[in-house]
Amino acid sequence: MRNSTKYLFFALILIGFQSFAQEEEENTKSNIQTYTPSRLLDKGQWDIKFFNNLYTETKGNFNGVTADKPRENYFTSTVEAFTGISDNNRINVGAIVEFRSNTISGRQALSVFSLEDTNTDRKGITSIAPAIKFQPLESVGNFSIQSAIHIPLVSDESDANGVFLDQTAWTFQNRFFYDYTFDSGKWQVFTELNTEYNFGEEKSFANNTFLLVPGAFLSYFPSDESTVLAFVQHAQRFGNFTQNYTALGFGGKYQLSKTLNLEALYSKFVRGENTGLGQSFNIGLRALF
Repeated sequence: MRNSTKYLFFALILIGFQSFAQEEEENTKSNIQTYTPSRLLDKGQWDIKFFNNLYTETKGNFNGVTADKPRENYFTSTVEAFTGISDNNRINVGAIVEFRSNTISGRQALSVFSLEDTNTDRKGITSIAPAIKFQPLESVGNFSIQSAIHIPLVSDESDANGVFLDQTAWTFQNRFFYDYTFDSGKWQVFTELNTEYNFGEEKSFANNTFLLVPGAFLSYFPSDESTVLAFVQHAQRFGNFTQNYTALGFGGKYQLSKTLNLEALYSKFVRGENTGLGQSFNIGLRALF
C-alpha cells in the first residue's frame, strides 16, 4: 500500500511538471509576435536588421499629368543595429547605414545589381545615422519613438547624365510606433507615423521640406513562427517642394530560428502627385540576440 501511495505521489508530481511545461510553452511567443518595432530591447540585447528595397517605375505624375516614362530603378540596402543600454529597458541606441544603386534610361529592374560602371547608373553608401529609441510612457510598453539624424555622404544628387543617387540635405527623423494585439493572439495591428525635416543643403530638392508618412499594418498569425500582413501607407511632403503618394501592399514574416527572422513585402503606388508611380519589392533578414 505504501509503495502504491509513493507511485501515485510521484505520478502526480510528474503530471504537474508536464502541465507547467506545456503551459509555459503555450505562453511563450515568438520573436515576430513579441518584438515588433514598438517594443524595446532589454539591456545588453542586440537587434540587427538587413533590409533591401527595390523600387521600379514606368509611370509618373508630374504637374497634374500621369504619363508613361522610361523605366527607372532604385535599390536601397539598409543595415540597422540597436542595443539596449538602460536598466529599465526603456532606452536603445544604434546606427543606420544606407547603400543605394540606381539605374535609368529604360534598363531592366535587376540592372541595379550589375557591377558595370555606365553613364546610366550610380551606386554607393549614401548616408549614416546615429539613432536613439525610447519608451516615453512607462505604463505603455507598446508605444515607442525612434529619433535619428541622417548625415548625407553624397556631394551631388544627380550627375551630368541625370542619374539621381540620394538627397544631399540632412534629415532629422522621428518615427512613432504603436501596436495592439487582440485577445485571441492571432491578430495584431501596428501603426507608424514617420516624420522628417530636411535641411542644410540649398541645392537639394528636399531642403526646407517636411515629410509625414503614416502607415497601418494588419497582421494575422497562422502559427507562432509565421505571419501574413497587409498595409497602407501615405506620404505627404510640403515646404519648398510638394509631393505625395499612397501605396498598398502585403507580405509575410517567418521565424527561421530563435535568432533569425525573414521578411518579404510587396507594395504598389496606387496614386501620387509629383512622383513616380511604380512598385517595390522588399526582403529583409533580422537577427535578435
